[in-house]
Amino acid sequence: MMKRFSSSAMGLFRLISILEGVSYLLLLFVAMPLKYVAGVAWAVKYVGWAHGLLFVLFCILLLNVWIKYRWSFGRTTLAFIASLLPFGTFVLEKKLQQSYPEA
Repeated sequence: MMKRFSSSAMGLFRLISILEGVSYLLLLFVAMPLKYVAGVAWAVKYVGWAHGLLFVLFCILLLNVWIKYRWSFGRTTLAFIASLLPFGTFVLEKKLQQSYPEA
C-alpha cells in the first residue's frame, strides 16, 4: 500500500525524494546494465531523462523546505548528499517521517 503524503511543502518533498531514489536505483541497477550488457541504449536515455527531471525537482523542493522550515545549512547539505547516494533518499525519508509525521 502506497503511503499517503500531504500536499504541504514537506509532503511533496518527501514524495519526490522517494521517486527520485527509485529512479536513481532503476538507472543504476536496471538501465545501465541493460545498456552495457545487452546493448539497449534507450533504457539509459529515458530512465536517465526521468531521473534528471526528478533530481532537479528534488533540488528545487529542497530549497523550498530549507527556507520554509528554516533548516540549517548542514541539514540541507546532508539532504542533498543523500540524493547522490544509492538508497540515500530512503534513509532521508525515514528521518523526515519521524520529524514531520503529519507531512
